[in-house]
Amino acid sequence: MGQPVRDYLLTLCVTAAVTYLLTGPVRKFAIAVGAMPAIRARDVHREPTPRLGGIAMFGGLCAGLIVADHLFNLNGVFELSNEPRALLSGAALIWLIGVLDDKFEIDALIKLGGQMIAAAVMVIQGLTILWLPIPGVGTVALTQWQGTLLTVALVVITINAVNFVDGLDGLAAGMVCIASAAFFLYTYRLWYGYGIEAAAPATLFAAILMGMCLGFLPHNMHPARIFMGDSGSMLIGLVLAAGAISVTGQVDPDAMKLFEGSERQATHAMLPVFIPLLLPLTIIAIPAADLILAIVRRTWNGQSPFAADRGHLHHRLLEIGHSHSRSVLIMYFWSALIAFGAVGYSVHSASLWIVLVIVGLSAVGLVLLLMPRFTPRAPRWAETFVPPRYRRRRRDSAGDEAADGATEGERPSGGSHMASGDADRAPVAVGVSGVNGATAIGPRSRFTHRDRADSSR
Repeated sequence: MGQPVRDYLLTLCVTAAVTYLLTGPVRKFAIAVGAMPAIRARDVHREPTPRLGGIAMFGGLCAGLIVADHLFNLNGVFELSNEPRALLSGAALIWLIGVLDDKFEIDALIKLGGQMIAAAVMVIQGLTILWLPIPGVGTVALTQWQGTLLTVALVVITINAVNFVDGLDGLAAGMVCIASAAFFLYTYRLWYGYGIEAAAPATLFAAILMGMCLGFLPHNMHPARIFMGDSGSMLIGLVLAAGAISVTGQVDPDAMKLFEGSERQATHAMLPVFIPLLLPLTIIAIPAADLILAIVRRTWNGQSPFAADRGHLHHRLLEIGHSHSRSVLIMYFWSALIAFGAVGYSVHSASLWIVLVIVGLSAVGLVLLLMPRFTPRAPRWAETFVPPRYRRRRRDSAGDEAADGATEGERPSGGSHMASGDADRAPVAVGVSGVNGATAIGPRSRFTHRDRADSSR
């Protein structure tokens, strides 16, 4: 069992490395072609930032599939199943649509049509839901049209849920990485724990998806140097949906020997059979809830469901006083709690302590939501490993006086009547030197507070 784990780790590391190394050149390319739109009213970031990060993520996907095809324990996935090729075909199509949208901002209905076509391409090549295990009913076989419609619906919902949650630096990539990690644990257990070969493609998809997100996150954490754009958010949403579709309806109760023992034990043991129906929903529970709330909110206000606004969950976290980083971490926490809680409960459904742990962590999460102004401080020995905002401030009167004098001397004239917070929130026009993504080789500013950009520069 150790050798397959090493192969998955190698595939993950290669995918992450290729994605990470490609992101820098892709950033320069995005700036050169002008894929760096001006700040919009609904945007949270205050500096023009290039998009097209999905180009690097697609390169990582291709590299991961190529490496897996040449590994002894993973090449059987390509020989026994056509699902990797189906994934690559659908991913290439949705990635191309995303690239065009990042550059030209195509209509939302055109994107929706492209998503449905990409899902249909995967269905034609065999990546589809064939049957469903229904509690109390048993196995229900689906007709070709039923399977196609259900597959397309799951792909479109997952893609748009991930796209909706992509509103803060590092949020979408981190949440999808957490979801894919939980999904990997579940599918790996099915494959090597119960010997179910049908779970092999989904396990590979989850490992590659983790690598794509981990390789892109260093460039996308706050303050982001590049955004994944629709070319990235729709791509990782499709890969996430493809893994769920691949394993749904593929769990054989006879192969798992679930019917041994009493009726009550068999009922608890059957939970892993039904988890494929629930896990795709739990791993995107936060994005899906945001998607549903946005549709209800916009239609209630007489707007189009595709109209953009600042009413998403991450926007509300910022409004109640949470910082950018804290809002992202809170969303990470809830995603991990739901995804790993579902996986843990599928393994030991009869254990009460799992439910108690989930309830306790939920209480901790609620406390964090109600303490937006609390800033934890790291101990002295750990200060070198955490961002500066979490370090203890050292008292240095001479340094403070010098800093105050420099601040007074560098303060622009005519700006004394404006609060510093207002100055920080002022949007920066495209082309201003020194901002994130404004220059291909310019360093990212490490200062929290910046002076307003002079229009003469």
